[in-house]
Amino acid sequence: MKLTELLERLEYECVQGSVDAWVTDIVNDSRKVKEGCLFLCIKGAVTDGHKYAAEVAEKGAKVLVVQDDVQVPADVTVIKVADSRYAMALIAAAWYGHPAEKLKVIGITGTKGKTTTTYMIKSILEAAGHKVGLIGTIEAIIGDKVIPASNTTPESTTIQKYFAEMAEAGCDCVVMEVSSQGLMLHRTAGFTFEIGIFTNLEPDHIGPAEHESFEEYLHCKAMLFKQCRHGIFNADDRHLEAILQGHTCDVETYGFDKKADFRASEAQLVSRPGYLGIAYHVTGKRNFFVEIDIPGKFSIYNSLAAIAVCDYFGVAEDKMIAALQQAKVKGRIEMIKVSDEFTLMIDYAHNAMSLESLLTTLKEYNPGRLVCVFGCGGNRARSRRFEMGEVSGKYADFTIITSDNPRFEEPEAIISDIETGIAKTGGKYRKITDRKEAIAYAIHHGQPGDVIVLAGKGHEDYQEICGVKYPMDERVLIREILAEDEA
Repeated sequence: MKLTELLERLEYECVQGSVDAWVTDIVNDSRKVKEGCLFLCIKGAVTDGHKYAAEVAEKGAKVLVVQDDVQVPADVTVIKVADSRYAMALIAAAWYGHPAEKLKVIGITGTKGKTTTTYMIKSILEAAGHKVGLIGTIEAIIGDKVIPASNTTPESTTIQKYFAEMAEAGCDCVVMEVSSQGLMLHRTAGFTFEIGIFTNLEPDHIGPAEHESFEEYLHCKAMLFKQCRHGIFNADDRHLEAILQGHTCDVETYGFDKKADFRASEAQLVSRPGYLGIAYHVTGKRNFFVEIDIPGKFSIYNSLAAIAVCDYFGVAEDKMIAALQQAKVKGRIEMIKVSDEFTLMIDYAHNAMSLESLLTTLKEYNPGRLVCVFGCGGNRARSRRFEMGEVSGKYADFTIITSDNPRFEEPEAIISDIETGIAKTGGKYRKITDRKEAIAYAIHHGQPGDVIVLAGKGHEDYQEICGVKYPMDERVLIREILAEDEA
């Protein structure tokens, strides 16, 4: 592709060489440089691509996109920009032929609820006949192809590649999670979202490797609403006014607030042996009753956001009602049927805030006992162990402490730290290091009316020990336990 085509929508200065150069590929990893490629010098958290300028030129890169000065041979074209990450997003969009322009892109941002809401939207739109791509924390879905995710919002080059593949596969829209990091690092630059959704905002992702302050975190979230045509917002969130600052999109709202465009009323918990859900009446721009197979008040918020999106697409109410009842998310309050007497579920809650939210939600269903099986990851903040132990001890009637991803630590040392936290509460607990044994114990000792939650692993299908990821899917473990019981 001609370099001029790649730079068409970008402000730049050609400080060396010619913009008439021909580009064979776009690359931002020095190990993947090919003859005739364009290399993007990106300043990352770990390394700075500008350091490799001479090396990639020697390997055959013919164009360098930089934000700092570099020294390379005269036959290499150097394009200087204000921000090479932003430039990468626009160049990637051009390289793949601006595929987002062939799709209706729906972006969801917020502290919680992004993952579940994406699957709800996908479920309803597909029920209405749309072909929907998905990019999120768990996976990317392109037609029949499923790609495990490593980032909630991938790098811009990956996003544009996925968009191109989705358009090729016949998708007419895509729903994606948009993280604050993704917005801050311009991963979603270079296209306009058809719809942007704001779920909620709580202090999170604040620290040296992420956001310097809550204010920066909020500012990054709000960027989405300067890059979308239509915005859908949680009317009940106390940060709504700040998120709306400087927005350029149309505005619709959802929530319990009487002024919300899509309102929930007459909410009721639904509980049967082996099943928990929630039901409510939708009023405002739509008027119907809906039941969802995912428990908790947050399921109302997530589904209202999905309903607002599908209203924008003109989806019929019967399609919404049927699709919402079938919407499932792997590892997010995922119920696994093992008994007619008690309920077992898997959830990704892996820090104190998410575990407290999960357990307090389940408490509202007045279970016979609330049993929590969890561990903590190794080589992470020790404070998380004490905090999660304290939360489980406080809210669960019985805790089984087990191993999560010990990484390079001894599982027993991690369990001991969790025990320190739980001891503060006087909560009842048992230690079983082997996760399969811990799950088996929970199932074999399940009592009528119990709700048992396996927390921390969620959608993960491995256990990381000493740098090796061993296969371990809790759904498989449960099947093995039940099969062994029948043998």
